[in-house]
Amino acid sequence: MESIQSVKQRFEIIGNDPKLNRAIEKAIQVAPTDISVLVTGESGVGKENIPRIIHALSHRKHNKYIAVNCGAIPEGTIDSELFGHEKGAFTGAASARSGYFDVADGGTIFLDEVGELPLPTQVRLLRVLENGEFMKVGSSQIQKTDVRIVAATNVNMAQAIDKGRFREDLYYRLSTVEIGLPALRERNEDIHLLFRKFASDFAQKYKMPTIRLDQDAVALLLKYHWGGNIRQLRNITEQLSVLEQKRDVGYAKLKDYLPHVGSHLPAVINTKSNKSDFGNEREILYKVLFDMQKDINDLKKLTLELINSGNSSDVKADNEHLIKQLYAHTPQNSTLRSMNEGDIDSQEAEKSQSIDVIDYKKPENTKAVDKYHFAEDIEEEEEESLSLHDKELELIKKSLDKYEGKRKEAAQELGISERTLYRKIKQFNL
Repeated sequence: MESIQSVKQRFEIIGNDPKLNRAIEKAIQVAPTDISVLVTGESGVGKENIPRIIHALSHRKHNKYIAVNCGAIPEGTIDSELFGHEKGAFTGAASARSGYFDVADGGTIFLDEVGELPLPTQVRLLRVLENGEFMKVGSSQIQKTDVRIVAATNVNMAQAIDKGRFREDLYYRLSTVEIGLPALRERNEDIHLLFRKFASDFAQKYKMPTIRLDQDAVALLLKYHWGGNIRQLRNITEQLSVLEQKRDVGYAKLKDYLPHVGSHLPAVINTKSNKSDFGNEREILYKVLFDMQKDINDLKKLTLELINSGNSSDVKADNEHLIKQLYAHTPQNSTLRSMNEGDIDSQEAEKSQSIDVIDYKKPENTKAVDKYHFAEDIEEEEEESLSLHDKELELIKKSLDKYEGKRKEAAQELGISERTLYRKIKQFNL
């Protein structure tokens, strides 16, 4: 059995953290077996090294090793990629194709981001793990495969199972042995060591002197959160190597390359909507307009009942609560306000300029009213005052005038995207 140190040198793994050493030790121990392994850890911690170690130290090392990023394959084609398909199985399947489980027979398949697999594919994978059987897409013939599966995920599997996104039985099949890799911030003593290794590699790659950090910069390096782990550290080292003319980097210069410096916690993203006061006023205006539209429809219904029944006093008495509600939405009319306060008087209602209650039992009133034109006039008034199209056009014009035609600022004021505003401008021919 190879030692941990020799495996590190062979696979260029840097660090002496006890958790890292324990993960490598477990990989060495399970490699000679055919046990399924699940590698867990945050994105960027180097999970891809564990399946390479397991395959290289197993009896399958002379056969195929295939790494599959499950999160990068579209849901509609992942079954075909993993298990193959027959000719004509779906549109575009011009010929039969072998899947990864067929090609890697006798070898090892590394399923990266296994937590992203769709549920139907999880069922197929479970069958492979249980008895080594699978069927191509569009085929009814069962095929056998002898494949060692090593999976990896940065998803919290317990939460994924609780939410129904991952099958519990598949999780237990995959995680016969679970190997967890620590985050970079948990390997404090390894951070500067990794930086120096990356700096040396990039100096050779770009044929320039090696980047070095002073004492304060090293302290900042160790204190930083490293949400992207080793991948983020490597990227920042490469940026420094390429962009900095001076090879000695201090605290202030390093700080420019590290986002959210000064926080030991990940950056908190404000998920609250940042709506402007203008946007809130617009929503209130829409609500008022919709309420008024409903009330006017009720008023039209009441008016037609008056016309049809010819008994205004009875209808009015039956709908007194409705009249109060309707008049309450017209505060600019003093007569309607007094009615809303409970002083509903038929004489004042007849004097009202906005709405007159007419006794249709009298012949002269019956002659004076054309039922069709009365209803038509109400509809026309509704279209003129309650058209959302007109209100929206008016708001857009005001905002564009306010910002002198600058679409970006106008869109922010309106609470919509600039693309939506551009579409509205074309729609209204502004």
